[in-house]
Amino acid sequence: MQQVKAGDTVKVHYHGRLTDGTTFDSSEGRQPLEFTVGSGMVIKGFDNGVMGMNIGDKKTIEIPVQDAYGPKDPQMVMDFPIDRFPEDMKPEVGMQLNMSNGSGQQFPVVITDIKGDTVILDANHPLAGEDLVFDLELVEILDEE
Repeated sequence: MQQVKAGDTVKVHYHGRLTDGTTFDSSEGRQPLEFTVGSGMVIKGFDNGVMGMNIGDKKTIEIPVQDAYGPKDPQMVMDFPIDRFPEDMKPEVGMQLNMSNGSGQQFPVVITDIKGDTVILDANHPLAGEDLVFDLELVEILDEE
């Protein structure tokens, strides 16, 4: 029976949750996730988790922070003057925004705090600093012809 190895393109159904049981993503009701193992398309722990699986196999994997989205980076948290927001926008904690850097690249940020005339923005990945748990089901290994 064919087992998943690096370089295989696979289709996987998954249910991702935090260690407290909170679901953050699932393929339920959607097409399975298709990716090439070892290509960097998914986090390292997910890549490693499907290795050696056979079609139809189901398993639960735990992915530590360093094999997921890494620890929160304090350099990715910034103070932003509230008067730089558009006049018609009222910043609120939890609001997700897109910022652009000096070269015009867009990146998502979340407002984590408002202190007087300063808004605290966090550009870390929302799952940074979290250990993750995935229930996996290998649906298909695509033939590379």
